[in-house]
Amino acid sequence: MRALLAILALALAGGVQAAGNAQAGKAKAAEVCVACHGADGAKPSTPDQPILAGQHYDYLVRALTDYKTGARTNPIMKGFATTLSRQDIENLAAWFASQKSPLHDQR
Repeated sequence: MRALLAILALALAGGVQAAGNAQAGKAKAAEVCVACHGADGAKPSTPDQPILAGQHYDYLVRALTDYKTGARTNPIMKGFATTLSRQDIENLAAWFASQKSPLHDQR
């Protein structure tokens, strides 16, 4: 029984970390994303670049993962995404998802 509880505790602890660290994502965004999407993801440099601020965490993880694997194509994003680790992707998603978006009201 103790072994089962220990395994469950480790699994839950891993799940918390997998949600991403917004502050680490902020630092990574300052290195990688700021030029095209703005520091908080709300001010893209051109109209054809998306606003990332306030986007759903799961969507951002999926989009970055798809760029990294080639399931989604964009030469610029592929170049950036291939350098990201899984943790980087989760951190970036946590950062952008936590930002206020000019596209909608957040509760």
